[in-house]
Amino acid sequence: MICVSVLYPHAPGKRFDHAYYEQKHRPLVMDRLASHGITRYEIHQGLSGLGPGSEPVFACTGHLYFTSVSDFQQAMMAHGAELQADIPNFTDIQPQFQISEVA
Repeated sequence: MICVSVLYPHAPGKRFDHAYYEQKHRPLVMDRLASHGITRYEIHQGLSGLGPGSEPVFACTGHLYFTSVSDFQQAMMAHGAELQADIPNFTDIQPQFQISEVA
């Protein structure tokens, strides 16, 4: 199993609409990728860094679980443009991506 992490770095003055991300974007992703091997989608909202009162490193991270890298690649070939076009509806942060193997 692999995990695709979509990381939205926290920065002063940047916008992230968590309600839209959870209520609109996640259902869109799950609907489009359901037939392409996605098994789970977690959302982690950044609260703080390690120190009390510190800002989070990431405003939000999304974790999409797939059975294989090829399943994810096929999903993005089919629906990536539509999903990325939705990003400006909830943030002006440029996301970062990482694919990891789940141990």
